[in-house]
Amino acid sequence: MLTGALLLSAAGLGATPAAAAADDTTVTTRYGQVRGEAGESANAYLGIPYAAPPVGDLRWKPPAPPERWSGVRDATTPGNPCMQANSSTPWGDLAGPGTPSEDCLYLNVHTPERSLPGRPVMVWLHGGGFTIGSGTFYDGGELAARGDVVVVTLNYRLGAFGYLAHPGLAEESPAAVSGNYGLLDQQAALRWVRQNIAAFGGDPDQVTVFGESAGGGSVCQHLVSPRAAGLFDRAIAQSGCGFPLPTQQSQQRTGASWAESLGCADVACLRSRPAGELLAASLNPGARWVPNVDGRVLPLQITEALESGRFHRVPVLQGTTADEGRLTVATTYDLAGRPLTAAGYPVAVRALYGDRSDAILARYPLTEYGTPAEALGAILTDAQFACSQSRTARLMGNHTRSYQYEFADRHAMDYLELPIGFPIGAPHGSEIRYVFGGVSGTPAQNALAAKMLGYWTHFAHTGVPYAAGAPRWNQYPKVQVLAPEAITASTTFPQDHKCDLWNQ
Repeated sequence: MLTGALLLSAAGLGATPAAAAADDTTVTTRYGQVRGEAGESANAYLGIPYAAPPVGDLRWKPPAPPERWSGVRDATTPGNPCMQANSSTPWGDLAGPGTPSEDCLYLNVHTPERSLPGRPVMVWLHGGGFTIGSGTFYDGGELAARGDVVVVTLNYRLGAFGYLAHPGLAEESPAAVSGNYGLLDQQAALRWVRQNIAAFGGDPDQVTVFGESAGGGSVCQHLVSPRAAGLFDRAIAQSGCGFPLPTQQSQQRTGASWAESLGCADVACLRSRPAGELLAASLNPGARWVPNVDGRVLPLQITEALESGRFHRVPVLQGTTADEGRLTVATTYDLAGRPLTAAGYPVAVRALYGDRSDAILARYPLTEYGTPAEALGAILTDAQFACSQSRTARLMGNHTRSYQYEFADRHAMDYLELPIGFPIGAPHGSEIRYVFGGVSGTPAQNALAAKMLGYWTHFAHTGVPYAAGAPRWNQYPKVQVLAPEAITASTTFPQDHKCDLWNQ
C-alpha cells in the first residue's frame, strides 16, 4: 500500500478569504442561514457544518445530521481541520488554516459572483493518504468563476478517527461492520449537497464528485458503494483509483491490537481517551488507516466490482501524472539528505519487490534513465499508479463512458525550486493547480491550465470533457496526454508503462 508521503495532495492552493463586498451573501439552508463573503469573481461560504461533531459517544459512529441554528451563521472563517499530525510538504501544511480537532465535519461552498440558478456542482475530496489534509487547503473560487460551476470542498475524518475497525464497534453497528467512517462522512456531505446546494445556485441533479490521491481513491470507492447511490452524476478520479484495500476481518484484528497497545480492551475505554493521545498512538509507521472492504459500505474490492459491473454507471474521467513516483523518491531520498546512488538502486528495488526484483530491474535498467532516482520513480509510477488506473479505465469502459488522461508537464513544479538532484517532472499531485486555476507559469503552461480547467468543468456540465481550442477527447482506449507543448491522444499507454509486467 502507498505511504502517506506518496499520497500527499500537492496543490499549493491555500484558501484565502474573499474581499468583502456590499453584496448580500446570506443563504438559507435547511439547517439555518449562513452569510459568506463576496469577492470580485466568486463568493465564498466557509465552515458550514454538514454533520454533527463526531465527539464523545459519536466518536467512531456514522455521521449524524447537524443541529439547526437560529439567526445568521457567519460563514467567512473555515471550520477546524480534522485530527492529524503536522504535515511538512513542499506545498506547506496540508491541514490548511485552523487547529486540528475532532469537531471538524465542515464544508465550504464557492459560487460565481453572479447569482444564477442551476449551475453544475463539483464536490472535491482532498487527498493525503487518508491521514492528513483538509478541504480548506483548496480554494475553489477560481474554478467556480472560470468554469461557471459551484465548487464544494470538505473535511472528513482521518487516520484512526476515520478508519479504525474494531470488533466492539462492529457489535454496536446495526450492519455489524466498523471502520469507513471517513467515507461515510463524504457521503453525508454529498447528501447535504443534494439537499442544500440549490440555495447556492447549484443544480442538485448535476453533481460531479472529484478528488486526487486518497480523494481519487475515495471517488472510486463511492462508485462501488451501494450507499452512494443517487448522490452524484459524474466522477473524476485523479491518481487514486483501484488501490487494493484490506478486509474487514484484517482491519478489525489490526484495530484490536492497536487498542490493546493503549491498554484498552473495549470501545468504552477508547472513547474515554483524549483525542491527542489517540492521535499520537496512531502515528506508528506500521499502522494502516485506510478504508476496508466490509461487505456493506464497500461490498467488494474496486477492481472486482468493476469487472462484474457492480458500480454506479455514471461517466468517469480518470488519470495519472507522467512521473507520479518521483515525489516519493524525492521525499524518501534527496529531501531526507541521502540521494539515491547507482549502487543503492537495486537495493531499493529488492527491498520493495523481493523475488520479482530481477525481472523488474531487467525492464528498468539504469542505462535508460538519467539518474537512479528517475529509474526508481518510473517503477513506482507504473506499479502503483499508471497500470492500475489504466485497468480501471478499461473496466469502466465496458459499462459507461470512460475517459483517461496523463498529465505530462515535465516542468509543472519548477516554481518550487526543490533542492533535489534530479528532474522531478510531473509528479504526484502536480496537476491539481492546473485544474483549480492556480497556475502562473509560462504562456504554454497557462494555456494548458486553461484547457484543463475547461475539460474538467465542461465534463461537470455535460459528462463529456471539452475545452475551447483544445483537441477532442476520445473515450478509452485513447488516453489524452496533457502537455504544454501539445495535447495529443495516445494509443500506447499500457505499453509505455510496461503494464504487462505489473498486471501479472
